[in-house]
Amino acid sequence: MRRTYDVVIVGSGAAGLTAALKLAPHMRVAVLSKGEMAAGSTRWAQGGIAAVLEATDSIQSHIDDTLIAGAGLCHEDAVRYVVERGREAIEKLINLGVEFDKADTRHEDGYDYHLTREGGHSHRRIIHAADATGRAVQKTLNEQVMHEPNIDVYENHMAIDIITNRHLKNKAAYTDQAHGVYVLNLDKGQVETFSARATILATGGASRVYLYSSNPDASTGDGIAMAWRAGCRVTNMEFNQFHPTCLYHPDAKTFLITEAMRGEGAVLRGKDGKRFMPGYDKREELAPRDIVARAIDSEMKRTGQDCVYLDITHKDADFVISHFPTIYRHCLTLGIDITKDMIPVVPAAHYTCGGVDVDFSARTGLDRLYAVGECAHTGLHGANRMASNSLLECLVTGNAAADDILARLDDMIGPATARDWDESQVTDSDEEVVVTHNWKELRRFMWDYVGIVRTDKRLARAKHRIDLLQSEILEYYGNFRVTADLLELRNLVTVADLIVRSAQMRKESRGLHYTADYPETAEVARDTTLIPFGRAVSDRVA
Repeated sequence: MRRTYDVVIVGSGAAGLTAALKLAPHMRVAVLSKGEMAAGSTRWAQGGIAAVLEATDSIQSHIDDTLIAGAGLCHEDAVRYVVERGREAIEKLINLGVEFDKADTRHEDGYDYHLTREGGHSHRRIIHAADATGRAVQKTLNEQVMHEPNIDVYENHMAIDIITNRHLKNKAAYTDQAHGVYVLNLDKGQVETFSARATILATGGASRVYLYSSNPDASTGDGIAMAWRAGCRVTNMEFNQFHPTCLYHPDAKTFLITEAMRGEGAVLRGKDGKRFMPGYDKREELAPRDIVARAIDSEMKRTGQDCVYLDITHKDADFVISHFPTIYRHCLTLGIDITKDMIPVVPAAHYTCGGVDVDFSARTGLDRLYAVGECAHTGLHGANRMASNSLLECLVTGNAAADDILARLDDMIGPATARDWDESQVTDSDEEVVVTHNWKELRRFMWDYVGIVRTDKRLARAKHRIDLLQSEILEYYGNFRVTADLLELRNLVTVADLIVRSAQMRKESRGLHYTADYPETAEVARDTTLIPFGRAVSDRVA
């Protein structure tokens, strides 16, 4: 099956749909989702979106807070670019119909939305829809996309690889560029070709490479792995953010307790009921996520506890229920009344701060290939992402990619003709257990060896196992028809390799990368960039 569009967008979260809606009035767009349209990470974002929205706040303050949280590795020009476009992005969502919470009283400048504060922020600047902001944003974007005649949505379609010149029937007619994607139709089990003049990767992060994660199952690093195979550089993959407070319960392994709860006064306690954050950082529970996550990890190891506890029972019950209704209802189904009971929590892999290198227009190093949202490295997050900057980045980069494509449209000749997907030499697998076993092994040793605290020895152990898995998976991939599990495993082992290689290069502790062998922070902050088919470099002084 061959399909032709002006633009193919891989991913259906906030970044991808923002780009699609801006492009739709001018061209035909395909949006690919490997599950249902709302299956990605956007709908699970609880806290909100950071933006300068009231008179006592300032653009410079938001920039400064982000730079501090990024531990010296943010690109200040990128931070300014995103932050300056925050209010415009929020107003577009409001105009589309997102129902953010209103304030009890209007702000000085007439802005009448409730703003909360989260770790690392010096002001209340988080606009939100109760504690389910991502769901509200995703719902509205979905509704808008379904009413656009120029957008076709393909659910249960998983991208396999980016079509580059090596896949073409007539290579000589084109410069090196992206021409679309090969896609597995999961309903039919068939590989289809989606040709396009431009391709946007909006696939989210790679946190499912770890055993414990707050992310949905779809967060398997697909876009990062595909871009790497296509020849794109990736940067700062060693910086994996572990959210400090994921619900610890056997029936809720990926449920997140938003940072906004700490912003509204919740405190962390050990099993003995004593607070411990004052002993780790003067900002206490409002310290950046890397500091809070390491403090929790340290307390758990020091005391032998399986978890710590988040306590908001000292706040008025009606206040708690009205501000955190989703968390309240979910915890209640598990026998936890958060107005009376402390919430058991543990850190969990949450966000991929590095990704595919892009510029301000979301262009990668491969012409006509763009990356937006979590799969991209824009320079915004540095060594640690500040809370609620992620959805902001999705909105801004999604618009940026669309703007660049629209500006270049006249220069983009029609899609090239790619070769058909060749399955003539493969068979159906009779050993799916190999995929299942490798998947479990990979996520377990990544958690054990490449987690919150690392050492050279642990990283070397992980790299050895990754090398063995890559060889085994490559052989398996070459002999059997592709399945969703196999494709995700192939992408995860690629991303795991990028994370470990990047971590091995960084001989210091900075932000989310903490190594017991190099506990000090280097005087000069440098990005870690990996180059496909070449050597790794540490090449930009941030």
